[in-house]
Amino acid sequence: MEELLQIGVITSTHGIRGEVKVFPTTDDNKRFKKLKDCFIEYKNEMIPVKAKGCKFFKNMVILQFEGIDNINDVEKYKQCNLYVDREHAVPLDQDEYFMTDLIHMAVINESNEKIGTLNEIIPTGANDVYVVVDDDGKELLIPAIKECILSIDLEKKEMKVHLMKGLVD
Repeated sequence: MEELLQIGVITSTHGIRGEVKVFPTTDDNKRFKKLKDCFIEYKNEMIPVKAKGCKFFKNMVILQFEGIDNINDVEKYKQCNLYVDREHAVPLDQDEYFMTDLIHMAVINESNEKIGTLNEIIPTGANDVYVVVDDDGKELLIPAIKECILSIDLEKKEMKVHLMKGLVD
């Protein structure tokens, strides 16, 4: 399991006092209100920073970091990813998972036969859709609903699914 979880992408600066606009890559934007310790991925290095202020504007989060109070100090972080470690991640409810833990998971059917590997998760609003790719490279789209997703075993990196009528040719 990855220890760092992406929560956003710094898209641009905001004002002249060192604030940045962040496009959230998490489904819980309120998590930014409690954000303290995080990391900016800059030139393949994880730079530890502490968030000290948070505002919301449209679909963006505006953050300020401790020790950075000048636009010139944050310019270089444009288009950089923002991460938290698992210790500071938002607690998950039952049957909730971090996307990074599901990617590359083996997907099996009710007969324990491998269907493929989970390669991508597409958020659709109503429910996510899992893109499963078989050994021949063929994609299968499975809705992330209780009727289809029977179980997820993070230790085995395995997801058991029920393929509803119409999902497979």
